[in-house]
Amino acid sequence: MDDMRIIELYFERDEQAIKETDSKYGKLCHSIAYNILNNREDSKECVNDTYVGVWNAIPPTRPNNFMCFVCKIARNLSLKRLEFIKREKRSADMLLSFEELAAVLPDERYAPNISDEDIGKVISKFLRNQNEDAKNVFIRKYYFFDSISEIAKRYSFTESKVKNMLFYTRNKLKDYLIKEGVEI
Repeated sequence: MDDMRIIELYFERDEQAIKETDSKYGKLCHSIAYNILNNREDSKECVNDTYVGVWNAIPPTRPNNFMCFVCKIARNLSLKRLEFIKREKRSADMLLSFEELAAVLPDERYAPNISDEDIGKVISKFLRNQNEDAKNVFIRKYYFFDSISEIAKRYSFTESKVKNMLFYTRNKLKDYLIKEGVEI
């Protein structure tokens, strides 16, 4: 079933919408949640909460990109869930991803007037100007929290190539942020 029809089912308050969403995007949502939480039960719970979140958001929201809408809800719920989990249960890959980005993103102590939304817009603009491979690898690592080996396998790259691509893209992002006047 196409996304527009699924959205219409939500507007009709038809519970089939949840089944169709699960059928089409369930595996992707589970992957996102598991990459963040590294726990099957917590991931399953976050995916179920995702469907409730989508149900509550549509209507009135009519998303232009339903897949991104669903993934964003799954990702945000998983990150919130992570806040309540003890440190030793956190995903090492996800923590490493945060640490890598912390080196290039502005520190709120030095840039208190820049919102996360503003930074997100600048990063999106930066990524639109990157080649397709670099953009995809960056998004898989820092949005979906895929491991280096998962990214390498997905794009048929060596792990070394993925690490190098991420390193150069992070450095280019840092330079871009500085050029755009974002104090690092």
